[in-house]
Amino acid sequence: MIDIHCHFLPGIDDGPDTMDEAMELAAMAVANGIRHSVLTPHIHPGRYTNQKSTLLPVFEEFKAALRSRNIQLQVSLGGEVRLSIESIQLILSDQVPMLGTNLDFAVMLLEFPHSHIVPGSEKLVDHLLNKKIRPIIAHPERNKDVMRSLHKITPFVERGCMLQVTAGSVAGRFGKEAQQRAIEMLERDWVTVLATDAHNVKYRPPDLAEGKKAAARIVGEDMAEALVSDRPGAIINQA
Repeated sequence: MIDIHCHFLPGIDDGPDTMDEAMELAAMAVANGIRHSVLTPHIHPGRYTNQKSTLLPVFEEFKAALRSRNIQLQVSLGGEVRLSIESIQLILSDQVPMLGTNLDFAVMLLEFPHSHIVPGSEKLVDHLLNKKIRPIIAHPERNKDVMRSLHKITPFVERGCMLQVTAGSVAGRFGKEAQQRAIEMLERDWVTVLATDAHNVKYRPPDLAEGKKAAARIVGEDMAEALVSDRPGAIINQA
């Protein structure tokens, strides 16, 4: 399986504090059946001042630690970008790592605030699309506006955005409302990929297998496999 959203890099956001904790998460991912993790630290101006130039050295340290401990996990660097004017400036200055490509578009993991979808978000997304950057929206099923009304996410689907649903949401680990929205998105074939959004060993582990199993009960085994393997593999250009 391929996980395109997780927080493994230590000491830079609300993921692990130490490299030891980061390596424990990586080992858990491998044990769960994940062969490739895209590390997606928060890029959130004003809260987490990460950008490509500061993330790359930490990423290289992480890869060296994997090798030294013989943890057989392939990794690449992305970022979970909070939608804002400040983030757009980072994107345009090539300071945001992309996940991969899709139909000649760069693919970027985009996060809305958990509480709501900010008015004007559609215009910012249009701007990204005009720059040949296709957003894949992180965990829309956990957004409060979307929890209140599924169709809050419809304008973004219609624009060609991809959706990344959290594996744990499908399995019910983020409450009934998030689970219901995840199921509805799956039933409508709106979900591009499932991912873990793992942050820590105890409460937010890298468990993609559980979500795949839950999704299979809704969309069948073949589609569930596509959501955790074929589709994310196509984005990161790895079959």
